[in-house]
Order: sequence, then C-alpha cells, then structure tokens
Amino acid sequence: MARILCAGLGPGDPDLISIRSDRAVRGATQVAYFRKAGRRGQARAIVEGMLRPDALELAMEYPVTTELPFDSPEYNDALARFYDDWAERLAALPGEVVVLCEGDPFFYGSFMHLYARLRGRVEIEVIPGITGMAGCWHATGTPITWGDDVLSVLMGTLPEADLVSHMRGADALAIMKTGRNLPKVRRALETAGRLDDAWLIERGTMPGQRVARLAEVDAEDCPYFAIVIVHGHGRRPEVHQ
Repeated sequence: MARILCAGLGPGDPDLISIRSDRAVRGATQVAYFRKAGRRGQARAIVEGMLRPDALELAMEYPVTTELPFDSPEYNDALARFYDDWAERLAALPGEVVVLCEGDPFFYGSFMHLYARLRGRVEIEVIPGITGMAGCWHATGTPITWGDDVLSVLMGTLPEADLVSHMRGADALAIMKTGRNLPKVRRALETAGRLDDAWLIERGTMPGQRVARLAEVDAEDCPYFAIVIVHGHGRRPEVHQ
C-alpha cells in the first residue's frame, strides 16, 4: 500500500520551494503530477533537473479542461471519475509516492480532490507551499494589505454580479482563475470602481513574468497563468524622515 506525500512547490520559482519539499522531490522514486493532455505540466516544469534519473513519473492528465463548461454535469462527472481512478491507482502502488502540487496543496489545489478520496485509506502527508497569489503580489513590489484591510480571494469563474459585490466589499483583492474569464473580471472591476487600481500579473516569479496595470492591457490579452491583484490602502503609521 502506498504512502502519499504531497509536496507544495510554491508559486513557480524553484528557489521558492521549501527545504522540506525540495528534499522530498529529490529523493522520490515515484512522482505523480497533474497536466493537460499533451503538455509538460507546470508542476513538472518547476522541478526540472531535480528528479532522480530512475524516478518513475506518473503524469495524471486531465480528461477535460476548457472543452466543456466547468459547471456542467458532464464536466463534473468526467473529473470525478478521473480523480476516482487516480486515487485507486496511487493507493495501489507500493512504497512512497510524491505528488507534486503548484502553490499550496490545500489552497484550490487539484490534490485536494485526491486527498478527500484517500484520507483514512492510506498514510498521507501534505507539505505546505507558498501560494501563487503571494508570489504575484510580491512581484508588484507593493504590500497587499495594511492595518485592518480585508483581503478577498475571488475566482474569476464566479457570476459577474457576485464578483462586483465582493469587489465592492473588500479592501484588497486577489482574483484567480482569470484566463478566458478576464473580460468578465475587467467589467466587474470597472463596475465596482476598482479597475484603475488593478494589476495583472502573468507567470508570477517565473521566467517571462509580466506585471501590468489591467486597464492598460489589451482586452483580447487573456493569459492562462495570471492573477489580478488590487492592493489595500488601510491605516499605517506615518513615515518620519
């Protein structure tokens, strides 16, 4: 029976992997990671050059990504069967399996779906990681919250009216799962009066990182690996020169 160790890899820069995850990845003899069909996978790219030459690699390829609406019964059924299948396959492996996960595994990570299926059946350990959004707000060079600012983390997949409501009620914003939802996110920010303060961070902490004001980004420019950040402006001690 397998022992599952999920290694949080952080926001993308290999230098931001924790010592504990680094040790687990370099010593792994069986490594599993998620990826789109035909793609290398972001988690696998982060650990390039770190794996043992004899490590068995298990690429868990999503059955669907954007082919079906994410809230359709067909999409949910396909993903449920995918996670069911891989939970069984991993549990049946002998010895330890290291599952790679970008960011933090318990923060919107795909591994959570395996965890829910394997918990109580096999031994599981999860190593925390720096979240992708933290890497992105550091890329702006500006603190995300001050004093008693309220930070809201939103999914770009939410209905536009819900996005507007949350945007109006929070001081600072981190908006994930943008991609094809970015035009909707942009409209919601404009309706909420927050567009001028919004930043688009693409591939935060990774090669090709881009930081730009969202209002100045072309409307057709909808990168997949991107997060939108709006900084808080709460109370802070005065700076005395």
